[in-house]
Amino acid sequence: MKARISVRVQPNARKTGLAAAEEGVFRLSVREPATEGRANEACLRALAALLDVPRSRVTLIAGATSRNKVFEIAGVEKDEAQRRLLAAAQRGDVT
Repeated sequence: MKARISVRVQPNARKTGLAAAEEGVFRLSVREPATEGRANEACLRALAALLDVPRSRVTLIAGATSRNKVFEIAGVEKDEAQRRLLAAAQRGDVT
C-alpha cells in the first residue's frame, strides 16, 4: 500500500509548517532554500515527521525542480495519510 500526496512547497519560509489547501493539495513551508535539493530534503523530513513514518518511506516522485510536488508514502493508505496531514494542519504542527 502506497499513498500519493500532492504538495505545493514554499521554500525560504520563516518556519516549517503545513496548511491544508483546496482540491487535496497541501501547502508545506520549509525554511531551507530551493538550491542543491535542500528544500526537497526538508520536505521529505517534514512529511515523514508529520505522518509519523520513517524518512525512508517517503519518496519524491514528481516535481523535483517545481514548487508542485508529488510524494509517495509507503506503508500508509492514501485516506490515512490525508487524514493525518489534515489533522496536523489543523493543529498547526511545525516540525
